[in-house]
Amino acid sequence: MTGTLYLCATPIGNLEDITLRALRILKEVDLIAAEDTRNSKRLLHYFEIQTPLTSYHEHNKIEKAHQLAAKLQAGCNIALITDAGTPGISDPGEELVRICLDAGVAVTSLPGASACITALAMSGQKTRRFAFEAFLPREKKERTEVLKEMERDTRTLIVYEAPHRLQKTLQELYEALGDRSVTVCRELTKKFEECRRTTLSGAAALYQETEARGEFVLVIEGKERKELRREAIDAWERIPVKEHVASYLEKGMEKKEAMKAAAKDRGVSKREIYAMLLNDDA
Repeated sequence: MTGTLYLCATPIGNLEDITLRALRILKEVDLIAAEDTRNSKRLLHYFEIQTPLTSYHEHNKIEKAHQLAAKLQAGCNIALITDAGTPGISDPGEELVRICLDAGVAVTSLPGASACITALAMSGQKTRRFAFEAFLPREKKERTEVLKEMERDTRTLIVYEAPHRLQKTLQELYEALGDRSVTVCRELTKKFEECRRTTLSGAAALYQETEARGEFVLVIEGKERKELRREAIDAWERIPVKEHVASYLEKGMEKKEAMKAAAKDRGVSKREIYAMLLNDDA
């Protein structure tokens, strides 16, 4: 029988946030794969867990994943932990999970702490639909493309950032998305935890004057659907009605259907489209 890979969430700050199940599994497994063994040793020592450790991180994630998968196939039970939070989320653990599933190894996740969900829940922003962006790309072209995609996203957006890049990122978000509401969460579950609901321009100005300390999660208001609709209407209104209807006729639509589609695009009635066409022909 193959072993099981356990994805064990660990505290993002307060050590009391670890679950009883996670503690039991970490004691029972044959091996713990950790992103940073030095950091994890402190956690395991605190809870008197003596299970052997091995490193699994960004720089060995493929080669080591195959090694760990082989151990699992041989019957070894392994727990995967990250520096803080849930492994596999914005984390090299996603590669290990994929390789294990492809190899027929059982994978299970032990729910627990996650900075993005913790921040979202306390943000005061809409929570029904959200997109987790993690850290924005470093490469300029890809970063620009991601920001452009975010600009039209109607979901609440969650972004991680390190203190030394925070002000620049806030400024870029403000320039790309406009002055939206944002909740800036800092040092979640720790002694100096902060949750500040403001605007992107206000946050950018604040951290231009104030030194940023700790790890940050930004929870940003999504774009209003009515704004997207208004932008679409504005775009169509920049071309003549006759050209608008003709674009649908060229796609094979009947004239009535083409007029109906153009009316929907412009947020007007089909009768108004007909009247505009008559005026164009007059």
